[in-house]
Amino acid sequence: MPLSEAPRTSPMAAHLHGGHAGPAPLLELRNISKTFPGVKALSNMELTVYAGEVHALMGENGAGKSTLMKILSGAYIADPGGECRIAGKPVAIDGPATARAHGVAVIYQELSLAPNLSVAENIYLGRHLHHRGMVDRAAMARACEATLARLGADFTPQTPVHTLSIAQRQLVEIARAVHFETRILVMDEPTTPLSTRETDRLFALIRQLRAEGMAIIYISHRMAEIDELADRVTVLRDGCFVGTLTRDVLTQAALVKMMVGRDLSGFYTKTHGAAAPGEIMLSVRNMSDGRRVRGCSFDLRAGEVLGLAGLVGAGRTELARLVFGADARTDGAVFVAGTPLAVTGPRQAIDAGIAYLTEDRKLQGLFLDQSVHENINLIVAARDALRGGRLNRASARQRTAAAIRSLGIRVAHPQVNVGSLSGGNQQKVMLSRLLETRPRVLILDEPTRGVDIGAKAEIYRLINELASSGVAVLMISSELPEVVGLCDRVLVMREGELAGEVPGCADAAAMQERIIALATGAGEQPPPVLH
Repeated sequence: MPLSEAPRTSPMAAHLHGGHAGPAPLLELRNISKTFPGVKALSNMELTVYAGEVHALMGENGAGKSTLMKILSGAYIADPGGECRIAGKPVAIDGPATARAHGVAVIYQELSLAPNLSVAENIYLGRHLHHRGMVDRAAMARACEATLARLGADFTPQTPVHTLSIAQRQLVEIARAVHFETRILVMDEPTTPLSTRETDRLFALIRQLRAEGMAIIYISHRMAEIDELADRVTVLRDGCFVGTLTRDVLTQAALVKMMVGRDLSGFYTKTHGAAAPGEIMLSVRNMSDGRRVRGCSFDLRAGEVLGLAGLVGAGRTELARLVFGADARTDGAVFVAGTPLAVTGPRQAIDAGIAYLTEDRKLQGLFLDQSVHENINLIVAARDALRGGRLNRASARQRTAAAIRSLGIRVAHPQVNVGSLSGGNQQKVMLSRLLETRPRVLILDEPTRGVDIGAKAEIYRLINELASSGVAVLMISSELPEVVGLCDRVLVMREGELAGEVPGCADAAAMQERIIALATGAGEQPPPVLH
């Protein structure tokens, strides 16, 4: 679905949409380059941002977005030869303090707060007020009240940060930027941990800040967010400036082509459905955990992609972990190709042909301080061990090379640590490890979360190929276009139970409406009858 092409009214409307002369830029970056040992991360990058606009920054993982923002924030020093101007004046950003002094603030995905301190202490972190040589907490709290009220905060300056939700902690970061009169605010994937309702509140706040004249640089992989917020979009590819699109020419097709250098018109196309699904490969009956999941039953056939949708907290991940044996169940049975599976842990599930891609690759999926080679071979190293239990290093090297080639993993060398790779390449490493177990059933939990659009297309292609080869795929996703575009049918969970099933059809809009209705309880439907 293309992005909306209707112009948005904003203080910069004449400049953004008509291309006519307007106010001077608030931020200008020209010929910005950054070289690390053996790697040219940025090459002659350009960025122009105006006050009172939301300027989206897009590109595949590894395109250079984070590097550019770290240069702007003072975390990195750019190579000689570039130029930075703020409000028309040349600025040499040689550290975070210099960036803050010129009104630049960055809110990263990993929030930089001290949980043991209060909201006020976090807002003043590194700039505490003092009275008679002591930190004046009362003065800081009083000074923060107006800022929190302006942002509509539902907590006080004295509230300990560790008691706040992720959305509230994010608001503390924004309050810190607003309190110290930030002019340029960078937000890096701010909606990743948020629910739909929290995202809506964040968007309202961003619009408020834009209307007050703040320049917001917004980094996101999500097309819907760009459509919702962006006045202009600058695209990076392979560390280089590709171009900037104004609102009047902003479409999804144009963005995708700029980001990946090729047309992805068949982005969500399902290509595995030529033949009817085969035998029932996975049967789940009355699965329960005594807490979240209650009485869930479903079947999954060979060659089928079955979607599992629902709102945040509906129990989708919990159900997947019960099937895989990662969590203990209080009731329920699992059958693989008709054979009962006594699952007491993931090892039994893997041996039976079930593989599970966790939604949290960093905490639960990968060993970030180990190499790509070690991560790919982790589960199957014993399979082809030499006599005496010695590792077959030659076979492992061949396996790694084949995985890097077949999944298009972008890595300088197999011995590079996984933690240094982009999100999309980390996801491919985790997938390649699972595929080495030769699964009959593959459970994918948010397989494209935090992944750029090029890597998404490659993962979609892989899912189609696996289904075409007879693998039974259960896919959990919060992106409805993804679910509708790839799945043969969709099960919808609500409050720990299966609320109903939505069959695949050509009308994507109707499928999405039905899924939302079941997920919210607006469309009650009895669960499917299983035999």
